[in-house]
Amino acid sequence: MPKIDHLECSRCHHTEDADSPKTLCPVCAGTFYVRYDLSRLKGTDPQSQIAPVDSMWRYAAVLPDAEPVTLQEGWTPMLRSRRYSNLWLKEEGANPTGTFKARGLSLAVTMARHYGLKKLAVPSAGNAGGALAAYAAAAGMEAHIFMPQDVPMANQVECLAYGAKMTLIDGLISDCAKIVAERKEREGWFDVSTLKEPYRVEGKKTMGYELVEQLHWTYPDAVFYPTGGGVGLIGMWKAFQEMEELGWVSGKRPKMIAVQAAGCEPMTRAYTEGKDASEMFQNAHTLASGLRVPKPYGDYLILQAVRESGGTVISQTDDQIFRSIQDWGRNEGILLSPEGAAATAAYDRLIENGFLSPNDRVVIFNTGSGNKYTDVIATMQRGHTNAEFRA
Repeated sequence: MPKIDHLECSRCHHTEDADSPKTLCPVCAGTFYVRYDLSRLKGTDPQSQIAPVDSMWRYAAVLPDAEPVTLQEGWTPMLRSRRYSNLWLKEEGANPTGTFKARGLSLAVTMARHYGLKKLAVPSAGNAGGALAAYAAAAGMEAHIFMPQDVPMANQVECLAYGAKMTLIDGLISDCAKIVAERKEREGWFDVSTLKEPYRVEGKKTMGYELVEQLHWTYPDAVFYPTGGGVGLIGMWKAFQEMEELGWVSGKRPKMIAVQAAGCEPMTRAYTEGKDASEMFQNAHTLASGLRVPKPYGDYLILQAVRESGGTVISQTDDQIFRSIQDWGRNEGILLSPEGAAATAAYDRLIENGFLSPNDRVVIFNTGSGNKYTDVIATMQRGHTNAEFRA
């Protein structure tokens, strides 16, 4: 495992050492990226550097040198569509705690334990809270979780089952973030909020390594990613840069397609209006709770990756999301999360309007198991007539 060379601000490029826990850049409050000395790996056969484990820690050669706190997260299936020969679904519901959040929180908790931290706090739209609760329990640490009161019931149950201290808030994830920010110094919490510490991105970047390895070290033409906070998309873009530096992949990077819900679309608006950052989305509402992030902290990084890749940002309504859940359940045997269904619905639209061709090789991320959303999907079902539901 490589030693961390330094931390680099993703905005102003200020550097810091990694000898102690860091949050945001002290110069501009940008997100820190972890940088390594990867010179010894350049030009090597990537397969020769893979550790013999079926988890994200197979990429230990490009992850921090620390003893992992792991529940065997990562190395999730790449499922080829039964209907579309050039479409794969990256099934992140196979992770511990049932979502891709396991990757980022495994790395964040690993480094928190490495630094000797004892109490961690996070605002969450649901799934990150459950993941932090699980990994904190595995590490023997305290987890303090703040979530909107209408998150899926599974998220609430798992936080309590793992022994976390959970607080439900009448508001959005942005309101939860304010509480953590106001109380963390007084309570002695370390804030592991999205992009406010460097290591959740490192866990999420393993999705980029995985999809390239599972496609035999080649890029797809496009990647669809449900985007609330957007750390997965940001992490994959970092992974692509690292793999190219190492010579582990060649060719054109995939178009990055960020998918939002129409009831909370700050990134779609910013992209459409040609802006470099988003504005707070007012009165956010969608049953896809993971997409209910009214202003992503890493908005500038999401927009940069989308534009550099020739991708786009697209929104889907809750009705379109529900219909894609039905479609994939009946025709593919897969129960999508609402967030994943936003991405599959977006794929249909971009094929229809010609942005993509059916011949393009595409990977869609289902960021969580639909089984974590049974109460949400039941609400969607009740909102449709029997005739619509059976059609």
